[in-house]
Amino acid sequence: MKKLTFVILLSLTGCSNNNVVERITPPSSVIKHSAIEGYEDRYSNLYNSFEAYPATCEAQCYPPTPRITCKSQMQDCTYVGENPSLSLTTGFTIQWLGHASFKVNSPDGQQFLFDPVTAQFDWPVNWAFRLSEGYNRNLPTALSKAELQQTDAVMYSHLHYDHFNKDDVKTIGTKAQFLTPLGFAEHFPDDGYKVSEMAWYASKQLGDVTAHFVPANHFSSRIWVPFLYEDHGAALWGGWVLEHQGHTLFFAGDTGYSPHFRDIQQKYGDIDICLLPIASYHSEEHPKWYRKVHTTPEDALVAAQELGCKVMVPWGYGNASWRMGDRTSHSALFRLLKMQDTLKTATPIYILNEGDSLSL
Repeated sequence: MKKLTFVILLSLTGCSNNNVVERITPPSSVIKHSAIEGYEDRYSNLYNSFEAYPATCEAQCYPPTPRITCKSQMQDCTYVGENPSLSLTTGFTIQWLGHASFKVNSPDGQQFLFDPVTAQFDWPVNWAFRLSEGYNRNLPTALSKAELQQTDAVMYSHLHYDHFNKDDVKTIGTKAQFLTPLGFAEHFPDDGYKVSEMAWYASKQLGDVTAHFVPANHFSSRIWVPFLYEDHGAALWGGWVLEHQGHTLFFAGDTGYSPHFRDIQQKYGDIDICLLPIASYHSEEHPKWYRKVHTTPEDALVAAQELGCKVMVPWGYGNASWRMGDRTSHSALFRLLKMQDTLKTATPIYILNEGDSLSL
């Protein structure tokens, strides 16, 4: 029996009739709301009060390793260690473009992009970030305009500027389908885009691939001013599970550690390929808050175990990262290798340098 999918075509405020927007919220999907600063209908994490972490690195978290060579201490580095031999036959090919951006080619010949941001933040936040932090990222590995326009579908995890860039949307063009969290479509340019807004555990068929939108433990906003809540939580956030003939690939998006990883494994079974964040967890001023919404390397290792990952591919570090909340470009990777040895986790880790590809 075919599953019924509930789709509502919408013309959203802020979007012209030029854009075709659908909202996918089947009865099996999950939406959680909470009140924030006078707003009653803001999206909320499933496990807002969760703060118990299975493992934490307490000392000597960044020891040197011959597996990473750097121009200076944990800065401007290249991973030179060996990666594990893997016998997976999923048919997926992955290219890490830097930070959270991936190109994924599916077994049926489609090209997907996760969170494509090929330069800096959208203006004026790029300008403000430069003034306040004194740092812009090095330019990451770039797909050509022709390559970008071959994209069949783009999947976004949330609205933060390092994950959603309007210039990239314009370059990709209107041929691709755009899959987003709820509340996202009004941020698209007004030029004939096809946008599918989805609730947690909603699904959309893309050729032979099923894309499932799944929970993350994070937040969403576009206003880059502290303590202004006009759009805080007005759009949802999450990750993506791609499923093709029994094989699965999981892109977590930005997330902290919480029981939602176990939930995802219980719903979809052990995951073949897990693309998990390991960076942006460090903050001397707000350590508890940062960890709540960003996995430490040890959190990611535990999550990989709970997801049943057959291989974990980490991301978030790198020479083209913004180093937001991190000590250096590669400190997170040093800590990951340290904690892999400490925890003796069984999940294989395949480490990429920016621009590298992997077929599994």
